[in-house]
Amino acid sequence: MKTQDRPLDEDDRAFADFAEVADWSAIAGPNNDKSGPEVVRAIVQRVTAATDWQPWPLAAGEQIDPVLASWGFTTKRGSTMIVFPGMAFADAKNSGWCAYGLEPGDLAEAEAGLDAHWPDHLELARKHFGEPAYVGDDSRPGFLDEWGPGAGSDKRHLAAWLLPGAHLRLFSTKPASSPLTTAVGVNYAVYIN
Repeated sequence: MKTQDRPLDEDDRAFADFAEVADWSAIAGPNNDKSGPEVVRAIVQRVTAATDWQPWPLAAGEQIDPVLASWGFTTKRGSTMIVFPGMAFADAKNSGWCAYGLEPGDLAEAEAGLDAHWPDHLELARKHFGEPAYVGDDSRPGFLDEWGPGAGSDKRHLAAWLLPGAHLRLFSTKPASSPLTTAVGVNYAVYIN
């Protein structure tokens, strides 16, 4: 197992960007299986009307792929946000602790790493969003469905904040042996109502 332990600077900036969205329902779109240029253009229109985020530009002659159901944006803080009609997440690749290249004998060590680093992520989210509506971990009876049906599936830790028109979930991936989890870390996403 290999690990990376980086400062939470990218997550701090992304949380600040998420916290500035006054009403996520303005970004919500039909949460269905549709994809393609019309879906992407609608996402860009909604996001740019509700935020100051800049959409990724298309190069001259570049076309929107018919399989795309999301688009990327850059915020004034330099965060990269990926937005779907019903979800948004930050592409913060260089922030926080993660473990990768896990083998079956590494699961306990990966769990210990998550347990050690979870509190820092939780405190950072509290800084931007206040007290969560829910905090739990997989040691609690009923954790799987406590926040919502299946919300704890494949999670070791979970916290949720209610936002206007959405909720933010902060979570860590639960290491498992079957199928083998090869990488773990703390992640987050905004689920748009």
